[in-house]
Amino acid sequence: MRKASALTAGGAVRFIPAGSHQLRHIRVIGGFLDGVQLDLTDGLNCLIGARGTGKTTVLELVRYALDLVPDPQIDPETCRRVESVVQHNLGPSGRVELVYQTQNGLSYTISRGAGENPLVMTADGSATDMTLRGGTFPAAIYSQNQIERIADQALSQLSLLDNFESQPIAAIGSEIRSLTNQLATNANAILPLQEQIAALAEEIAGLPGVQEKLAALPPVVGENAEAIEQAQKSKSLRQREAQACDGLYQFLQDYDGQLEAVTGQMAAQTGQLLGQELLDGPNGATMDQIREALLAGGAEVEDLLRRARNCVGQMLAGLAETGSALQSLHAQQDLSYRELIEKDQTVRGQATERANLERLKNELLAKRRQREGLVGKLAALHKQRAELIETLSELRDRRYRIRHEVAQRINAALHPTIRVQIEQSGHLEQYRAMLEEILRGAKLKQGVVSQKIVEKLFPLELVALVRDRNLMGLKRRAGLSDDQARKVLDALADPETLFALEMAELPDKPRIELKDGASYKASSMLSTGQKCTVILPILLMDSHHPLLVDQPEDNLDNRFVCESVVESIRQVKGHRQLLFVTHNPNIPVLGDAQRVFVLESDGAQARKVAEGDVDECRDAIVNLLEGGEQAFKQRQERYAYA
Repeated sequence: MRKASALTAGGAVRFIPAGSHQLRHIRVIGGFLDGVQLDLTDGLNCLIGARGTGKTTVLELVRYALDLVPDPQIDPETCRRVESVVQHNLGPSGRVELVYQTQNGLSYTISRGAGENPLVMTADGSATDMTLRGGTFPAAIYSQNQIERIADQALSQLSLLDNFESQPIAAIGSEIRSLTNQLATNANAILPLQEQIAALAEEIAGLPGVQEKLAALPPVVGENAEAIEQAQKSKSLRQREAQACDGLYQFLQDYDGQLEAVTGQMAAQTGQLLGQELLDGPNGATMDQIREALLAGGAEVEDLLRRARNCVGQMLAGLAETGSALQSLHAQQDLSYRELIEKDQTVRGQATERANLERLKNELLAKRRQREGLVGKLAALHKQRAELIETLSELRDRRYRIRHEVAQRINAALHPTIRVQIEQSGHLEQYRAMLEEILRGAKLKQGVVSQKIVEKLFPLELVALVRDRNLMGLKRRAGLSDDQARKVLDALADPETLFALEMAELPDKPRIELKDGASYKASSMLSTGQKCTVILPILLMDSHHPLLVDQPEDNLDNRFVCESVVESIRQVKGHRQLLFVTHNPNIPVLGDAQRVFVLESDGAQARKVAEGDVDECRDAIVNLLEGGEQAFKQRQERYAYA
């Protein structure tokens, strides 16, 4: 990797890895580590000190400041650990401050107090509106025992792989969250439409019977038969005209109600959220500018709403006036119709029955048209949903490809000792747990049935079978009995349940393996030491992100530390910034640490007592990591080394 060089204040050349992110400065204000400042260099930085001097706390505070605490569903233990560290070591008024230099050379200061959101500032101290969600400032941070947990947990291994491409993975994750929100909104629109359509369908079901009764009525006979038939058709048309006018009037009233509901909201919300306390505060002038801008814009919106309501009001008035005129016409036409049919008693009875049936038919036809309109809307929503699901699938495929490429890079670097495989959508636990909960109370062994289903059917395949009520397909695909399949179809039939299943995610499933003799063993099946042996080399691979590890030597023998860990450090430190908390002298000494920080504590307060390269911190390394000069010399004599 190409390096850029820069002169330090003393004139020495300092190499900066081009294209790498750098953690330049750590400072703690308040709490146990009050006043501790660490100016990190490129390459290997080591933090040493006796137990209880706050070394681990430094790493956890960095994790907290960068908002890189793991998902509590994936690693609840680390989440609890960070929360405890912040609570007990930072204090209610303390804060941690970092200077982070991005790979393109821009520097930012991140400041975060206990219980606060991170504050990001530019190099000149100006506040920004940046948030740290999505790995804005990436770093790989691993605390004690976390390495072992990674070896045991597939989702933690997935996070490990994602750290190598955290920004594109985070961007895809953000798109996926947006899509799932859109799918939830889509479902909330579909469900009431389906209910309306079903209710209308029940009412419309009587339409054929009404039409049959109309068709069965005997024809009008007599000298006025033709005129009476025409008059009856006109009366049916008048009923439809009246229904149309009533429907339009109701629509305009509803429309006006919607406009009325939003009228005045801008001013009301502005007044509620920008109270006098804020206007009188230290940033009152700025808050008042916001208030005035919103009120001015709100006044324009209110004027548009007022004019819109006036326009709708005029339409209502015009429709009422026209409707009144239409009613008069209908009344006159109805009078003429009555005069025509009253001349014949037989025709009069038939006309009354026909008029009632025509009125009922027209009402049902209006509801059928309403239903057809709703069916069109529903079809559009289903089309939108299918497109969203397709896009969601494409995003998950793209994320898998990135993870697969990371796995291939690891394999290329660590073959044949370590092997990484990744199965797309292979982690079934969340899907299985979801099914078990849905099938609870269905009077079957939900654990057994759920396991059979998740092993054979993806969520979308299961949804398709349930929607089609495909009993035989479900039996055959999932290996269920008739009774089991029928109960599953019934339990999953609820549309809301099916929508939830459509969005169910099956995380990709990594498998990290260590070569043991002629075969490979999964990391979860290894001893504690072997687990660290298989995970640590992956952490130490080249990356653009700073790597911070608490006691990487834990559970490792010194031979592995010297031959593997130190060798990896020496290879990667020219391209990647490292910060290790360690009690093993081989890491700073044989790794040739560019910067060593020495902490000590009186039990109430920790402080930095020394810093420098390995030679400048020789005495502290010997005393703290070697057991003192005398012990070091005695071992040298015992081993008979000159």
